[in-house]
Amino acid sequence: MERSRTTDMCTLAFPQALGTGIVVQVQLRMTDSAESDNQHANLTSQMTDSAESDNHTPKTTSQMTDSAESDMREAVAALLRTYEHTLSRFREDSLVAAMRRATHGGSFDFPDWAGGLFDLYDALHEASDGAIDPCVGEDLTRLGYGPAYTFAAQPNARAYTGTVHGRATWHGSVERHGCTLITRGPVSLDFGACGKGYAVDLIAALLRDGGCNTERNTERNADHHAGPNANRAADRALVIDAGGDLLVHLAQSPDQPVPLRVALEHPSDSTQAVGVAEIMDGALCASAPSRRHWGEQSGMRLHHLLNAIDGMPADSVAAAWAYVPQQAAFPCATADGLATALFVTPPDRLRARFRFECAFIDADGMLHASRDFPATLFLS
Repeated sequence: MERSRTTDMCTLAFPQALGTGIVVQVQLRMTDSAESDNQHANLTSQMTDSAESDNHTPKTTSQMTDSAESDMREAVAALLRTYEHTLSRFREDSLVAAMRRATHGGSFDFPDWAGGLFDLYDALHEASDGAIDPCVGEDLTRLGYGPAYTFAAQPNARAYTGTVHGRATWHGSVERHGCTLITRGPVSLDFGACGKGYAVDLIAALLRDGGCNTERNTERNADHHAGPNANRAADRALVIDAGGDLLVHLAQSPDQPVPLRVALEHPSDSTQAVGVAEIMDGALCASAPSRRHWGEQSGMRLHHLLNAIDGMPADSVAAAWAYVPQQAAFPCATADGLATALFVTPPDRLRARFRFECAFIDADGMLHASRDFPATLFLS
Protein backbone atom coordinates (compact mmCIF):
# COMPACT_ATOMS: atom_id res chain seq x y z
CA MET A 1 0.00 0.00 0.00
CA GLU A 2 1.42 3.39 -0.99
CA ARG A 3 2.43 5.61 1.89
CA SER A 4 1.24 9.16 2.38
CA ARG A 5 3.38 11.93 3.84
CA THR A 6 0.86 12.62 6.60
CA THR A 7 -1.21 9.44 6.89
CA ASP A 8 -0.81 5.76 6.16
CA MET A 9 -2.57 2.45 6.74
CA CYS A 10 -0.43 -0.25 8.33
CA THR A 11 -1.34 -3.92 8.71
CA LEU A 12 -0.82 -5.89 11.91
CA ALA A 13 -1.42 -9.66 11.88
CA PHE A 14 -1.91 -11.92 14.90
CA PRO A 15 -2.47 -15.37 13.32
CA GLN A 16 -2.85 -17.33 16.58
CA ALA A 17 -5.11 -14.91 18.45
CA LEU A 18 -8.41 -16.20 19.85
CA GLY A 19 -8.39 -19.34 17.75
CA THR A 20 -9.16 -17.66 14.43
CA GLY A 21 -6.46 -15.02 14.12
CA ILE A 22 -6.91 -11.26 13.93
CA VAL A 23 -5.82 -8.84 11.20
CA VAL A 24 -5.75 -5.11 11.94
CA GLN A 25 -5.46 -2.33 9.37
CA VAL A 26 -5.08 1.02 11.08
CA GLN A 27 -4.38 4.56 9.97
CA LEU A 28 -0.87 5.61 10.95
CA ARG A 29 -0.18 9.30 11.40
CA MET A 30 3.04 11.25 11.55
CA THR A 31 2.08 12.26 15.09
CA ASP A 32 2.33 8.58 16.04
CA SER A 33 5.81 8.42 14.53
CA ALA A 34 6.90 11.58 16.32
CA GLU A 35 5.53 10.34 19.64
CA SER A 36 7.28 7.00 19.20
CA ASP A 37 10.55 8.78 18.40
CA ASN A 38 10.19 10.99 21.47
CA GLN A 39 9.69 7.90 23.62
CA HIS A 40 12.84 6.42 22.14
CA ALA A 41 14.79 9.61 22.83
CA ASN A 42 13.49 9.78 26.41
CA LEU A 43 14.43 6.16 27.04
CA THR A 44 17.86 6.79 25.53
CA SER A 45 18.34 9.80 27.79
CA GLN A 46 17.52 7.73 30.86
CA MET A 47 19.95 4.97 29.94
CA THR A 48 22.96 7.11 28.89
CA ASP A 49 24.80 10.15 30.17
CA SER A 50 24.09 13.60 28.82
CA ALA A 51 26.97 13.57 26.34
CA GLU A 52 25.79 10.36 24.73
CA SER A 53 22.24 11.66 24.67
CA ASP A 54 23.39 14.81 22.88
CA ASN A 55 24.85 12.62 20.14
CA HIS A 56 21.56 10.80 19.58
CA THR A 57 20.92 10.80 15.83
CA PRO A 58 17.33 11.69 14.87
CA LYS A 59 15.44 8.92 13.13
CA THR A 60 14.38 9.15 9.50
CA THR A 61 10.68 9.29 8.67
CA SER A 62 10.79 5.63 7.62
CA GLN A 63 12.46 4.61 10.89
CA MET A 64 9.94 6.60 12.91
CA THR A 65 7.05 4.98 11.04
CA ASP A 66 8.49 1.50 11.57
CA SER A 67 8.92 2.27 15.27
CA ALA A 68 5.30 3.43 15.57
CA GLU A 69 4.07 0.27 13.83
CA SER A 70 6.19 -1.86 16.15
CA ASP A 71 4.77 -0.11 19.21
CA MET A 72 1.21 -0.60 17.95
CA ARG A 73 1.88 -4.28 17.30
CA GLU A 74 3.27 -4.82 20.80
CA ALA A 75 0.39 -2.90 22.39
CA VAL A 76 -2.19 -5.11 20.67
CA ALA A 77 -0.22 -8.28 21.36
CA ALA A 78 -0.01 -7.39 25.06
CA LEU A 79 -3.75 -6.76 25.18
CA LEU A 80 -4.48 -10.12 23.56
CA ARG A 81 -2.16 -11.97 25.94
CA THR A 82 -3.93 -10.46 28.93
CA TYR A 83 -7.34 -11.11 27.38
CA GLU A 84 -6.72 -14.81 26.79
CA HIS A 85 -5.00 -15.27 30.14
CA THR A 86 -8.16 -13.93 31.77
CA LEU A 87 -11.07 -15.30 29.71
CA SER A 88 -9.99 -18.39 27.77
CA ARG A 89 -11.57 -21.66 28.93
CA PHE A 90 -8.91 -23.50 26.94
CA ARG A 91 -6.04 -22.25 29.11
CA GLU A 92 -5.51 -23.92 32.47
CA ASP A 93 -3.88 -20.77 33.86
CA SER A 94 -6.85 -18.50 33.09
CA LEU A 95 -9.22 -17.00 35.62
CA VAL A 96 -12.10 -18.79 33.87
CA ALA A 97 -10.32 -22.12 34.35
CA ALA A 98 -9.86 -21.33 38.05
CA MET A 99 -13.63 -20.86 38.36
CA ARG A 100 -14.21 -24.22 36.71
CA ARG A 101 -11.86 -25.96 39.15
CA ALA A 102 -13.26 -24.27 42.28
CA THR A 103 -15.11 -27.18 43.90
CA HIS A 104 -16.65 -24.96 46.56
CA GLY A 105 -16.79 -21.79 44.46
CA GLY A 106 -15.14 -18.55 45.46
CA SER A 107 -14.75 -14.85 44.71
CA PHE A 108 -13.03 -14.03 41.43
CA ASP A 109 -11.82 -10.53 40.63
CA PHE A 110 -11.74 -9.83 36.90
CA PRO A 111 -9.98 -6.79 35.39
CA ASP A 112 -11.99 -3.59 35.10
CA TRP A 113 -12.08 -3.90 31.32
CA ALA A 114 -14.27 -7.04 31.65
CA GLY A 115 -17.19 -4.99 32.98
CA GLY A 116 -18.54 -4.13 29.54
CA LEU A 117 -18.48 -7.80 28.54
CA PHE A 118 -20.42 -8.79 31.65
CA ASP A 119 -22.93 -5.99 31.01
CA LEU A 120 -23.50 -7.31 27.50
CA TYR A 121 -24.05 -10.86 28.73
CA ASP A 122 -26.54 -9.53 31.27
CA ALA A 123 -28.47 -7.89 28.42
CA LEU A 124 -28.28 -10.91 26.08
CA HIS A 125 -29.31 -13.31 28.83
CA GLU A 126 -32.37 -11.19 29.58
CA ALA A 127 -33.31 -10.50 25.94
CA SER A 128 -33.07 -14.20 25.02
CA ASP A 129 -34.95 -15.42 28.11
CA GLY A 130 -31.88 -17.37 29.16
CA ALA A 131 -31.08 -18.96 25.79
CA ILE A 132 -27.77 -17.05 25.73
CA ASP A 133 -25.77 -17.88 28.85
CA PRO A 134 -21.96 -17.99 29.33
CA CYS A 135 -22.42 -20.99 31.64
CA VAL A 136 -22.73 -23.21 28.54
CA GLY A 137 -19.03 -23.99 28.93
CA GLU A 138 -20.08 -27.13 30.83
CA ASP A 139 -22.45 -28.16 28.03
CA LEU A 140 -19.81 -27.63 25.34
CA THR A 141 -17.39 -29.83 27.26
CA ARG A 142 -20.00 -32.60 27.61
CA LEU A 143 -20.59 -32.41 23.87
CA GLY A 144 -16.86 -32.79 23.14
CA TYR A 145 -15.75 -29.19 22.71
CA GLY A 146 -13.77 -28.68 25.88
CA PRO A 147 -10.19 -27.84 26.84
CA ALA A 148 -9.13 -31.41 25.93
CA TYR A 149 -10.55 -31.04 22.38
CA THR A 150 -11.91 -34.60 22.37
CA PHE A 151 -14.69 -33.77 19.88
CA ALA A 152 -16.52 -36.79 21.25
CA ALA A 153 -19.73 -36.30 23.20
CA GLN A 154 -19.96 -37.91 26.62
CA PRO A 155 -22.43 -40.81 26.92
CA ASN A 156 -25.95 -39.57 27.63
CA ALA A 157 -24.76 -35.94 27.44
CA ARG A 158 -28.24 -34.84 26.50
CA ALA A 159 -29.55 -35.96 29.90
CA TYR A 160 -27.28 -33.47 31.68
CA THR A 161 -26.97 -30.40 29.47
CA GLY A 162 -28.82 -27.13 29.80
CA THR A 163 -30.71 -25.16 32.37
CA VAL A 164 -33.51 -27.72 32.26
CA HIS A 165 -31.18 -30.32 33.78
CA GLY A 166 -29.85 -28.10 36.54
CA ARG A 167 -26.70 -26.77 34.95
CA ALA A 168 -25.34 -23.54 36.47
CA THR A 169 -26.79 -20.30 35.07
CA TRP A 170 -25.41 -16.78 34.71
CA HIS A 171 -28.05 -15.12 36.86
CA GLY A 172 -28.77 -18.04 39.19
CA SER A 173 -25.31 -19.43 39.97
CA VAL A 174 -23.07 -16.40 39.53
CA GLU A 175 -23.36 -13.41 41.84
CA ARG A 176 -21.95 -10.34 40.16
CA HIS A 177 -20.58 -7.24 41.87
CA GLY A 178 -19.13 -5.09 39.10
CA CYS A 179 -16.17 -7.10 37.83
CA THR A 180 -16.15 -9.54 40.74
CA LEU A 181 -17.94 -12.87 40.23
CA ILE A 182 -18.92 -14.97 43.25
CA THR A 183 -19.85 -18.65 42.95
CA ARG A 184 -20.86 -21.43 45.36
CA GLY A 185 -19.50 -24.27 43.27
CA PRO A 186 -17.64 -24.95 40.02
CA VAL A 187 -18.90 -22.89 37.09
CA SER A 188 -17.62 -23.36 33.54
CA LEU A 189 -17.90 -20.11 31.63
CA ASP A 190 -17.60 -19.72 27.88
CA PHE A 191 -17.59 -16.21 26.46
CA GLY A 192 -17.64 -17.37 22.84
CA ALA A 193 -20.97 -15.72 21.99
CA CYS A 194 -19.45 -12.24 22.00
CA GLY A 195 -15.97 -12.54 23.50
CA LYS A 196 -14.12 -12.29 20.21
CA GLY A 197 -16.07 -9.20 19.20
CA TYR A 198 -15.34 -7.68 22.59
CA ALA A 199 -11.61 -8.20 22.04
CA VAL A 200 -11.96 -6.38 18.72
CA ASP A 201 -13.63 -3.45 20.46
CA LEU A 202 -10.84 -3.27 23.03
CA ILE A 203 -8.24 -3.27 20.26
CA ALA A 204 -10.10 -0.44 18.53
CA ALA A 205 -10.20 1.55 21.75
CA LEU A 206 -6.49 1.00 22.26
CA LEU A 207 -5.56 2.15 18.76
CA ARG A 208 -7.87 5.15 18.73
CA ASP A 209 -6.45 6.29 22.03
CA GLY A 210 -3.05 7.04 20.55
CA GLY A 211 -1.94 3.61 19.49
CA CYS A 212 1.82 3.79 19.84
CA ASN A 213 2.27 4.34 23.58
CA THR A 214 1.89 0.82 24.93
CA GLU A 215 2.17 1.62 28.63
CA ARG A 216 -0.16 4.61 28.55
CA ASN A 217 -2.85 2.84 26.54
CA THR A 218 -2.73 -0.34 28.61
CA GLU A 219 -3.32 1.68 31.76
CA ARG A 220 -6.06 3.79 30.23
CA ASN A 221 -7.96 0.82 28.82
CA ALA A 222 -7.70 -1.01 32.13
CA ASP A 223 -9.16 1.94 34.01
CA HIS A 224 -12.57 1.97 32.30
CA HIS A 225 -14.84 -0.01 30.02
CA ALA A 226 -16.55 2.84 28.19
CA GLY A 227 -16.10 1.23 24.78
CA PRO A 228 -14.13 2.15 21.67
CA ASN A 229 -15.98 5.44 21.19
CA ALA A 230 -14.86 6.90 24.53
CA ASN A 231 -12.21 9.08 22.89
CA ARG A 232 -13.23 10.45 19.50
CA ALA A 233 -10.54 13.15 19.44
CA ALA A 234 -7.90 10.61 18.47
CA ASP A 235 -10.22 8.90 15.96
CA ARG A 236 -8.49 7.08 13.12
CA ALA A 237 -9.53 4.90 10.21
CA LEU A 238 -9.31 1.18 10.90
CA VAL A 239 -10.53 -2.25 9.84
CA ILE A 240 -10.26 -5.20 12.23
CA ASP A 241 -11.05 -8.72 11.00
CA ALA A 242 -11.31 -11.48 13.59
CA GLY A 243 -12.38 -14.51 11.59
CA GLY A 244 -15.87 -13.40 10.63
CA ASP A 245 -16.19 -10.52 13.08
CA LEU A 246 -15.49 -7.18 11.42
CA LEU A 247 -15.19 -3.68 12.82
CA VAL A 248 -14.94 -0.97 10.18
CA HIS A 249 -14.33 2.75 10.55
CA LEU A 250 -13.37 4.45 7.28
CA ALA A 251 -14.80 7.95 7.81
CA GLN A 252 -11.30 9.21 8.62
CA SER A 253 -9.61 7.47 5.69
CA PRO A 254 -6.75 9.51 4.20
CA ASP A 255 -8.26 9.11 0.74
CA GLN A 256 -11.85 9.51 -0.44
CA PRO A 257 -13.54 6.84 1.68
CA VAL A 258 -15.38 4.02 -0.05
CA PRO A 259 -17.32 1.29 1.74
CA LEU A 260 -15.66 -2.01 2.49
CA ARG A 261 -17.35 -4.77 0.46
CA VAL A 262 -17.77 -8.04 2.35
CA ALA A 263 -19.06 -11.29 0.87
CA LEU A 264 -21.58 -13.17 3.02
CA GLU A 265 -20.49 -16.81 2.89
CA HIS A 266 -23.04 -19.47 1.99
CA PRO A 267 -23.32 -21.79 5.03
CA SER A 268 -23.17 -24.98 2.97
CA ASP A 269 -20.69 -23.87 0.28
CA SER A 270 -17.75 -21.68 1.29
CA THR A 271 -16.98 -20.90 -2.36
CA GLN A 272 -20.33 -19.14 -2.79
CA ALA A 273 -21.82 -15.95 -1.35
CA VAL A 274 -25.44 -15.23 -0.50
CA GLY A 275 -24.85 -11.49 -0.72
CA VAL A 276 -22.37 -8.63 -0.45
CA ALA A 277 -22.42 -6.15 2.41
CA GLU A 278 -21.01 -2.62 2.15
CA ILE A 279 -19.73 -1.20 5.44
CA MET A 280 -18.39 2.29 6.04
CA ASP A 281 -18.79 2.58 9.77
CA GLY A 282 -19.85 -0.14 12.18
CA ALA A 283 -19.55 -3.83 12.97
CA LEU A 284 -20.65 -6.81 10.89
CA CYS A 285 -20.47 -10.24 12.50
CA ALA A 286 -21.42 -13.69 11.24
CA SER A 287 -22.32 -16.92 13.01
CA ALA A 288 -22.71 -20.36 11.47
CA PRO A 289 -21.90 -23.93 12.47
CA SER A 290 -20.37 -24.70 9.07
CA ARG A 291 -16.77 -24.13 10.20
CA ARG A 292 -17.02 -25.49 13.75
CA HIS A 293 -18.93 -28.76 13.97
CA TRP A 294 -18.11 -32.34 14.88
CA GLY A 295 -20.03 -35.62 14.85
CA GLU A 296 -23.61 -36.34 15.83
CA GLN A 297 -25.50 -37.53 18.87
CA SER A 298 -29.00 -38.96 18.75
CA GLY A 299 -29.27 -37.77 15.16
CA MET A 300 -28.34 -34.18 16.07
CA ARG A 301 -25.41 -32.46 14.41
CA LEU A 302 -22.98 -31.24 17.06
CA HIS A 303 -21.69 -27.67 16.86
CA HIS A 304 -20.80 -24.77 19.13
CA LEU A 305 -23.96 -22.63 18.83
CA LEU A 306 -26.06 -23.86 21.74
CA ASN A 307 -29.42 -23.02 23.18
CA ALA A 308 -28.49 -22.64 26.84
CA ILE A 309 -31.92 -23.78 27.99
CA ASP A 310 -31.56 -27.37 26.76
CA GLY A 311 -27.79 -27.17 26.22
CA MET A 312 -28.01 -28.59 22.71
CA PRO A 313 -26.99 -27.17 19.31
CA ALA A 314 -29.56 -24.83 17.79
CA ASP A 315 -31.09 -26.27 14.63
CA SER A 316 -33.59 -23.72 13.31
CA VAL A 317 -31.03 -21.34 11.73
CA ALA A 318 -28.19 -22.18 9.33
CA ALA A 319 -26.36 -18.84 9.35
CA ALA A 320 -26.86 -15.35 10.74
CA TRP A 321 -25.34 -11.90 10.28
CA ALA A 322 -25.76 -8.85 12.48
CA TYR A 323 -24.80 -5.24 11.78
CA VAL A 324 -24.44 -2.72 14.63
CA PRO A 325 -23.66 0.97 14.00
CA GLN A 326 -20.45 2.51 15.27
CA GLN A 327 -22.31 4.61 17.84
CA ALA A 328 -22.92 1.57 20.07
CA ALA A 329 -20.69 1.35 23.14
CA PHE A 330 -19.24 -1.99 21.99
CA PRO A 331 -20.38 -2.41 18.38
CA CYS A 332 -18.41 -5.53 17.48
CA ALA A 333 -19.19 -7.37 20.71
CA THR A 334 -22.86 -6.49 20.33
CA ALA A 335 -22.98 -7.64 16.70
CA ASP A 336 -21.09 -10.81 17.63
CA GLY A 337 -23.52 -11.60 20.43
CA LEU A 338 -26.58 -10.84 18.33
CA ALA A 339 -25.38 -13.01 15.44
CA THR A 340 -25.28 -15.87 17.94
CA ALA A 341 -28.53 -14.91 19.66
CA LEU A 342 -30.38 -15.03 16.32
CA PHE A 343 -29.94 -18.82 16.41
CA VAL A 344 -32.09 -19.07 19.53
CA THR A 345 -34.16 -15.86 19.71
CA PRO A 346 -36.46 -14.12 17.18
CA PRO A 347 -35.02 -10.80 15.96
CA ASP A 348 -38.11 -8.86 17.07
CA ARG A 349 -37.52 -9.89 20.66
CA LEU A 350 -33.88 -8.84 20.46
CA ARG A 351 -34.85 -5.45 19.00
CA ALA A 352 -36.65 -4.62 22.21
CA ARG A 353 -33.18 -4.32 23.77
CA PHE A 354 -30.72 -3.68 20.92
CA ARG A 355 -30.41 -1.47 17.86
CA PHE A 356 -29.21 -3.58 14.93
CA GLU A 357 -29.89 -4.87 11.43
CA CYS A 358 -29.67 -8.53 10.53
CA ALA A 359 -30.04 -11.32 8.01
CA PHE A 360 -30.33 -15.05 8.57
CA ILE A 361 -30.90 -18.27 6.66
CA ASP A 362 -33.39 -20.63 8.26
CA ALA A 363 -33.20 -24.41 8.35
CA ASP A 364 -35.18 -24.59 5.09
CA GLY A 365 -32.65 -22.43 3.25
CA MET A 366 -34.79 -19.29 3.15
CA LEU A 367 -32.98 -15.98 3.57
CA HIS A 368 -34.58 -13.33 5.78
CA ALA A 369 -33.29 -9.79 6.24
CA SER A 370 -34.29 -6.62 8.04
CA ARG A 371 -35.17 -3.65 5.86
CA ASP A 372 -31.95 -1.69 6.42
CA PHE A 373 -29.45 -4.54 6.50
CA PRO A 374 -26.52 -3.04 4.53
CA ALA A 375 -26.14 -5.71 1.87
CA THR A 376 -27.21 -6.74 -1.59
CA LEU A 377 -28.64 -10.25 -1.21
CA PHE A 378 -28.70 -12.94 -3.88
CA LEU A 379 -31.16 -15.35 -2.25
CA SER A 380 -34.80 -14.74 -1.38
